[in-house]
Amino acid sequence: MLRRPLVLALLSAALIGLPAATRAENAIGQCGDPLAPYAEVQIDTFPRLGLEIARTPEEHNVGLMFRESLPSDAGMLFVYDRPATEGYWMHNTYVPLSIAWIDQLGTIVDIQDMQPLTDDVHYPAAAYWYALEANQGWYLEHGVGVGQVLTFCLG
Repeated sequence: MLRRPLVLALLSAALIGLPAATRAENAIGQCGDPLAPYAEVQIDTFPRLGLEIARTPEEHNVGLMFRESLPSDAGMLFVYDRPATEGYWMHNTYVPLSIAWIDQLGTIVDIQDMQPLTDDVHYPAAAYWYALEANQGWYLEHGVGVGQVLTFCLG
């Protein structure tokens, strides 16, 4: 018979042994309709964004470039398999955007507005696992700020 401390130690060791991407996605969670991933802010109003997901370096490089509009309740979630610190720019991006950088547990570490068709690089205040672009002003309009937690339902 295994004792409780031994079971807890074995479970902890198994979690530590998981690949970083698996731990990160499990920390955020998976739920909802697999055809409609979304992000929801854990505040009283529960604002929600429908998501497009960019997982690969190629998808990260293209992002929301060449789009002439973005629905008001939509965004793009950039998913990383390890902590990232790279900056974002608006090269060939026509829609003004706000970006939130988010840590492994879903906490927003920084939010910045980005102007369309500029090559200014926006760097986050801290390392992140996720970056979430939405229409410029979406975070402010919904009372979403640094330190708040997002729940991602990635399907």
